Amino acid sequence: MPNAGAPTQVQVEVDEATAQGVYSNMAIVAHTETEFVFDFVFIQPQAPKAKVRARIVTSPSHAKRFLAALQDNLRRYEEKCGQIRITGEAGKPNDRYEGHYL
Repeated sequence: MPNAGAPTQVQVEVDEATAQGVYSNMAIVAHTETEFVFDFVFIQPQAPKAKVRARIVTSPSHAKRFLAALQDNLRRYEEKCGQIRITGEAGKPNDRYEGHYL
């Protein structure tokens, strides 16, 4: 029987298509009481439409862990590469979800 106190190692497999990734230059973050939705969008300059390239739906607790991991990685990136500058403002929430456009 495995040691109950030992951490479990998870092997993560990525198929070739997923490993290629997709480019996103906009994100929409929304939530309900029980879930968070992350839409990763690609919008071309001067284009009237944008396309969602990937949607992730997750629990509030996992979203909070994701935020902590992202903050840690951004901090380490800026220590190595310098401060990341951002422009523009977050958008308005839509009527189904409370959320923001990034």
